[in-house]
Amino acid sequence: MKENKSWTFLSNHGHVLVYLSRNPEARVKEIAAEIGITERSAQSILLELQESEYITKTKQGRRNTYRVNPKGKFRHPSEKSKSIGLLLEIFS
Repeated sequence: MKENKSWTFLSNHGHVLVYLSRNPEARVKEIAAEIGITERSAQSILLELQESEYITKTKQGRRNTYRVNPKGKFRHPSEKSKSIGLLLEIFS
């Protein structure tokens, strides 16, 4: 079978959620490097996740700590009854 590296099963938003669940004190630079996106894209995703209440951000001095809301529901209509906590369990 030919390997195609042009797509993945998780979106960048999903990758950020999984990463934050493991690394709640990660900096934007670290998140971007791990996911393979720009810092600007990482900031945008973090803001979208925060506005949608998938994560909360707490400022601790000059650092941010992120908390993932495992009760948040998937957005796609066919998965909206499932919580993202189920996804995070797979990667914990």
